[in-house]
Amino acid sequence: MEYIHKSVLLDESIAGLNIKEDGIYVDCTLGGGGHTEEILKRATNGKVIGIDQDDYAIEKAKNKLKNYKNFIPVMNNFSNIDEILDELNIEKIDGIIFDLGVSSFQLDIPERGFSYNHDMPLDMRMDKSQTTTARHIVNGYEENELSRILYDYGEEKWAARIAKFIVQEREHEFIETTGQLVTIIKKAIPKQVRQEGSHPAKKTFQAIRIEVNRELEILDNTIKSSVERLNSGGRICVITFHSLEDRIIKNAFVDLNKDCICPPEFPKCMCDHRRKLKIITRKPIIPSEDELTENRRSHSAKLRIGERV
Repeated sequence: MEYIHKSVLLDESIAGLNIKEDGIYVDCTLGGGGHTEEILKRATNGKVIGIDQDDYAIEKAKNKLKNYKNFIPVMNNFSNIDEILDELNIEKIDGIIFDLGVSSFQLDIPERGFSYNHDMPLDMRMDKSQTTTARHIVNGYEENELSRILYDYGEEKWAARIAKFIVQEREHEFIETTGQLVTIIKKAIPKQVRQEGSHPAKKTFQAIRIEVNRELEILDNTIKSSVERLNSGGRICVITFHSLEDRIIKNAFVDLNKDCICPPEFPKCMCDHRRKLKIITRKPIIPSEDELTENRRSHSAKLRIGERV
């Protein structure tokens, strides 16, 4: 398969990194290599580390970026950023970027089980070596836990009803494929609602994918540990694709922008926390009208930028 992935908010995020020719940069979500390549073009005397837990993405990026001698591909989860940099004997970096969500190529490979447009085995793993799949969650979680995940991670207002229908269906047979799951979701959501807006399975698939890959669980800590690695003046750029991610990034940036994070009822500061980040984007940057027209996957994207103090 030809590997095609159009990076979202590419120009804005590259400008936000404020790249130095001899700087050290990390792309924590290598994917199709779009952001990495643009950084490499500018950091000609520096180093650019590209991290991805997907072996397919790593191999394709290696091939695409083979002419750049200062490119360092790393197959790992970005939550291990400290260990990755330690192994490379890198103490501090000048910029780091996160392009969250599923890459186009992962959606476009039906066998990966991310897409509700193909009938394939329920999988949704970013890292194919991990054991937990969408199949385990759909068939193994209790109804109340399924409902919580769909509501919290998918912001699905029909979460309880969808969870109930899933549990009822699996009493008769295992739910093995994305097609089966889509059929159940369509049964659970009233017909008049299904005909409005986006695909009825979109929010449920998002929620299950987040649970499979522990996406939100690791995000807050990773952002904060990444900022610790930045040189003074170094930039962090984070592109999110749904409100849950954006809220986590916004709150992390706000905390990192404070001198004290003690509860308000404390009579004096007990945390010894010191401001580490200047917020560059008070409001997130969103795609231009042109990008929205050219790239349908950019519609919910938001970019936040911070600078190490």
